[in-house]
Amino acid sequence: MENHEVTELLARWGGGDRDVIDRLLPMVYSELHRMAAGYLRRERVDHTLQPTALINEAYLRLVGSNNVSWESRAHFFGIAARVMRRILVDHARQHQADKRGADFQKVPIDAANEPGSKLEDVNLVALDAALSRLAELDPEQSKLVELRYFAGLTIEEAAEAMSLSVATARRRWTSAKAWLRREMSRK
Repeated sequence: MENHEVTELLARWGGGDRDVIDRLLPMVYSELHRMAAGYLRRERVDHTLQPTALINEAYLRLVGSNNVSWESRAHFFGIAARVMRRILVDHARQHQADKRGADFQKVPIDAANEPGSKLEDVNLVALDAALSRLAELDPEQSKLVELRYFAGLTIEEAAEAMSLSVATARRRWTSAKAWLRREMSRK
């Protein structure tokens, strides 16, 4: 995918040219699918939402957005990660309501299969609430978690998207995970 061309199409879309949306989808679809598939691999086995359905819902919400000034390809995928987060949290809430009080679905907090990292099961709705609290304290750490956990970006990709050094992104990722674990263990 040509980053420059995607950025140019996003700028035209943000400027009101909705005709570029049909050209943009094929250019971003594979990345959106990778994000969705990566996330859904960590979901419960009986999850009813499939990557294609998640992409379609996210894309419809993105296309329905008005007056969005897309800064770059990375900005688009950051927003897409946030939209997917909202869809998945809404889906988790609905699933919990359908089960009438049963446990929320459990998902691993570590997006990356880094050597030595322990995958932990967490409540997706509780993670969303904790991530919102983290955003109030440190918006950059919150954004990093969204990119890593919900968008499935590697630490290097997330660092690039946020214009951070990889070392800084690693430190913030470690700090954010520790804060989220501590915050979520209080509930």
